Amino acid sequence: MGDDWRTDRIGSALRGANPTVLRRLEAGFAVIGDVQFLPGYAVLLTDDVTVGRLSELPRVKRMAFLSDMDRLGEAVERACARLDPAFRRVNLEILGNTDAYLHAHVWPRFAWEPAEHVGRPVWLYPRERWSDERSALGPRHDALRTVIGEELDRSGPARRR
Repeated sequence: MGDDWRTDRIGSALRGANPTVLRRLEAGFAVIGDVQFLPGYAVLLTDDVTVGRLSELPRVKRMAFLSDMDRLGEAVERACARLDPAFRRVNLEILGNTDAYLHAHVWPRFAWEPAEHVGRPVWLYPRERWSDERSALGPRHDALRTVIGEELDRSGPARRR
């Protein structure tokens, strides 16, 4: 599979062609992040390519998106706690500064992070961390993907496509 899905993450998820999709949720897709320098990083994508802000969703769908964000956050929390005793917490963020579509970031945080980054936003990590091939999503993250998926399954049924 090529990298075409990277230019249309939501459309490719809707077509079943986005390889980062963990599960289909009520208002979007739980996906594992392209970079894993903080193992377990995940993103919730809206399932509507036209939505750029949370406030653009009808109230019911907005609440479903926020509930999905909570569900993904808890799944990442439980998975990371199972896999790494140094897991501390998750940070949940809806930013929208780079990608114009609605999405939420789920960042696990760990005790082994460098002291200068522990209490600061993930976005302040050095740029090279974001492009380092050693942290790029790959087969070595399959177990992590599986555990997050299992935790999502425990928290409620996935919606069928």
